[in-house]
Amino acid sequence: MQTRVPLYIDGSFTESAATRHIPNLNPATQLNLANTPCATPDEVNRAVASAKQAFETWKDVPVIDRARLMMKFVHLLKQNQDEIAEILSQETGKIFADAKGDVWRGIEVVEHACNIPSMMMGETVENVARDIDTSSYMHPLGVCAGITPFNFPAMIPLWMFPMALACGNTFVLKPSEQDPLTPMRIAQLFDEAGFPKGVLQVLHGDREQVDMLLTHPDIKAISFVGSAPVGQHIYRTGAQHLKRVQCMTGAKNHMVIMPDADKKQVISHLTGASVGAAGQRCMAISVAVFVGESAQWLDELKDSMAEVKPGAWNDEAAGYGPLISRGSRDRVLGLLAKGKEEGAQCLLDGSSFTHPDFPEGNWVGPSLFSNVTPEMTIYREEIFGPVLLAMQVETIDDALKLINDNPYGNGVSLFTNSGGAARHFQRNVQVGQVGINIPIPVPLPFFSFTGWRNSFYGDQHAYGKQAVRFYTETKTVISRWFHHGEEVQGPNLTIQMR
Repeated sequence: MQTRVPLYIDGSFTESAATRHIPNLNPATQLNLANTPCATPDEVNRAVASAKQAFETWKDVPVIDRARLMMKFVHLLKQNQDEIAEILSQETGKIFADAKGDVWRGIEVVEHACNIPSMMMGETVENVARDIDTSSYMHPLGVCAGITPFNFPAMIPLWMFPMALACGNTFVLKPSEQDPLTPMRIAQLFDEAGFPKGVLQVLHGDREQVDMLLTHPDIKAISFVGSAPVGQHIYRTGAQHLKRVQCMTGAKNHMVIMPDADKKQVISHLTGASVGAAGQRCMAISVAVFVGESAQWLDELKDSMAEVKPGAWNDEAAGYGPLISRGSRDRVLGLLAKGKEEGAQCLLDGSSFTHPDFPEGNWVGPSLFSNVTPEMTIYREEIFGPVLLAMQVETIDDALKLINDNPYGNGVSLFTNSGGAARHFQRNVQVGQVGINIPIPVPLPFFSFTGWRNSFYGDQHAYGKQAVRFYTETKTVISRWFHHGEEVQGPNLTIQMR
């Protein structure tokens, strides 16, 4: 009998009464690691009710005490980083180094949440009018919810609930049904850190459970990371129900290569940024834009990518692991076939790759296309696999037009040795996160993750200062205190103060 993934409701890990379960398959072997329950409506309502009740006392816990609990939590995460990473590797297929990076980037956000007292400071101006002072205070919203994707099952939950809780909210997490064991281990460590019961709830399921959260009257804010179509549904539904919503969604990230760039650095970084983590990350580079003579480096790029070998999570020689599911693999293979059909030249074809030791794995080898045009399906759609598209333009302004015409604006990189070109590019590109000689420009937690256009729906971005704004409301207090014995005069009124 397979393990059943528990729910975490009201401070207890309990078995769900669900009649429907989703198998959690190892992507390399197809062995069932656990069965994930689709929480019942009663369980969803109990979790939200518990979070609502816990909010009444949690919001009044001094901010420094909330920060100290976060310090205990981050200590436990660091102590157990390797264990979490191994669980993560087993259920996502990520190689161990990638899995540890996933966990560590989440830990960095919890470290940032430990600084919450300074981030919760309001503003004040004395004597805005005679004897009148004005101050602003940041107050938590109430019960918040997070819906997280399969590709970063440690990092992205840790983007959300630590910042929300540090601000004084309570939180309901609905992690991906494809890899629930990682967030559940994190929840166990959270419980061990000594947080009050009810401040964090963890539910499992799919769209049905998500829609329950989106429409629940006691949920005040929704955070989401995932595909653009799902993000659009979450944003529309949440906003229709008058909730605050932030959705980090799809991407089509470009790397622009100028002829004066360092060729060795370009090829090394572009290889890793395109096929690392099997291309299953929203900040992966999926389009290489060669400007002018830099297109001569394409053959060397092909050779570099061909050297990357997919493999098992504990294979130190492996460059990346399998895709998360058979459905994901089939989708990527379909797009590879579509690219060939539409006239792109496939310089490196990973569609037939199989692993001799794990023939049932969801494998796709490194793949490279050239002669790609903006009208092609492989350019218009997010592939989310180890596939790189190569395009050629004459000038940096041609590259800017190509990128700015794309509907997504998550991340972009420019490799050059020209400060003038870099400044021109970063000022004119319509993308939220820009790397200059950096392939994957993901900001550290004291900044914010800032996708633009169809890569983000909402007003405030993830983690950093913008997360504090998202998870709080501002209260402005205008005050005047009278001196004893002072007369207060109105139009037809005189009051002697006593």
